[in-house]
Amino acid sequence: MSPSLVQRVRHGEYLRGTFLNLGSALVAEVCALSGFDWLLVDLEHGAGGEEGLADQLLAGAAHGVSVIARTESAERIRVGHLLDLGVEGVMFPRLETPEEVRAALAHLWYPPRGDRGIAGYNRARRFGGDGLTGDEVNEGILAVVQVESVTALENLDEIAALDGVDALFIGPADLSAALGVAGQLEHPVFQDALDKVVAAATRNDVAAGIFVGDPTQVPTYRNRGFRFLSVGSDSSLLRGAALEALHLD
Repeated sequence: MSPSLVQRVRHGEYLRGTFLNLGSALVAEVCALSGFDWLLVDLEHGAGGEEGLADQLLAGAAHGVSVIARTESAERIRVGHLLDLGVEGVMFPRLETPEEVRAALAHLWYPPRGDRGIAGYNRARRFGGDGLTGDEVNEGILAVVQVESVTALENLDEIAALDGVDALFIGPADLSAALGVAGQLEHPVFQDALDKVVAAATRNDVAAGIFVGDPTQVPTYRNRGFRFLSVGSDSSLLRGAALEALHLD
């Protein structure tokens, strides 16, 4: 059996994915067929909602590509529903303190480790047929915490050291804005923040991740120590390809 996404992250693999912003199962399938290691359904900023998540999960599963989701909030009921539908992990936006992260992580796991509601008849549990224990289910869930604020930067080591955190993931637009250099990704202040995230991730044996809007910059970020990278999004990749095509004549 091939290793799961969470196993690959914990083993230190270099993994590239993309955000699914368009809410389309067909687009998800195109991305799955393109060679990405993982796909993320963006429920915070994307065009689709939970009602379209199952079809995108099926599109990934059909081609052996892991699908996770970014939740719009860290509410217990929202996180639990995503997990019951079958996502392999959850990305949490806008968490800033160890206390906030600890509370959000608890929603990923069945008791006694966490407070996820127990139901064995859903898609995630093969409708009652997966034969897994609660502990086995808990261990198979990827937890990604975004770093998008000055407060989060100040708490990096405490957050990264929490049991269950698998990756620290930079949202460049929000973090650069929080640092007072909105959109200036080459600014020394933002570049220093990148180094801090990679260093904290390395010290605590978790992955450093980042959203890379310009695909040509992926090797640069890899060389800096990032190993969980989003290569843009479905919409940005489509727009980029369209603009390139229009400039060919």
